Amino acid sequence: MNREKMLRSTPPTELAPIRAIAHRAAQHVSKAARANLNAEADDSHSNLGWDSDLQAFCSQPISGKYVSLKLSPLTLLVLNGGEEIATLRLDNKTDIEAAKWLDERLIEAGLKEASAILLPYELPAEVAVIERYDDNTNDAGFGALAAWFDVASSALSKFYDENQNIDPGPSPVRCWPHHFDIATYVSFETGDPESARGMGIGMSPGDSGYNEPYIYVNPWPHLDANALPNAVQPGHWHTQGYVGLIATATELSSCADIEDAFSNFISSAFSVARDAQKI
Repeated sequence: MNREKMLRSTPPTELAPIRAIAHRAAQHVSKAARANLNAEADDSHSNLGWDSDLQAFCSQPISGKYVSLKLSPLTLLVLNGGEEIATLRLDNKTDIEAAKWLDERLIEAGLKEASAILLPYELPAEVAVIERYDDNTNDAGFGALAAWFDVASSALSKFYDENQNIDPGPSPVRCWPHHFDIATYVSFETGDPESARGMGIGMSPGDSGYNEPYIYVNPWPHLDANALPNAVQPGHWHTQGYVGLIATATELSSCADIEDAFSNFISSAFSVARDAQKI
């Protein structure tokens, strides 16, 4: 099934329980990196890349190895370079069993175990309570979630390449395991991050604000919610808690070609928001 069909294979609003399971499982990948890599000030050692060939999240390199999470079927992997050296299907496995298996594989590779790592953030309640990976039988749902991350990675990587002329410019496209969003941050200025202008551009698989995947284009500092330009179609302005342009998966799915709509929304929303910032 091609990516466009996978994006439409499951209604976006039905992906919430699946994304919670994947979010929880992704913490094992991040913990392995935290246990074995030197900490970076921006916590980037713990973030994840998206591998389109594997349809998986991958850790930063750990002594030439990678810990990964494939979404469909939900599977933990340890790779040496690009070669799979160990896999564990998570069907009906407990979170403790997954952690034990990964610890054993890391120790075999001469690395430090991950299970003792305490995360420096709280996970959303629906993620924190997961103790068993029971819903892996919903292959279509996990495949659809993978397709949303895949199209996001592709569109954001294209945006990253096209905006290298900006100084300081966009950060590498990575998934941050705290919120489970895949994103880049475009810096327009150096200096104090509390005041330096920039813009976060990414895709969340869903959260308490939107119970489905959505693109966000969030200028910083926040724009004046009372003086916004017209929204970019098929999205809308979000003004509660933050001010940004949003396009939900449902809104994107109203378009004839979701992939084109995804990429076009990012480009157009970035341009509109940048003009509103007067940059």
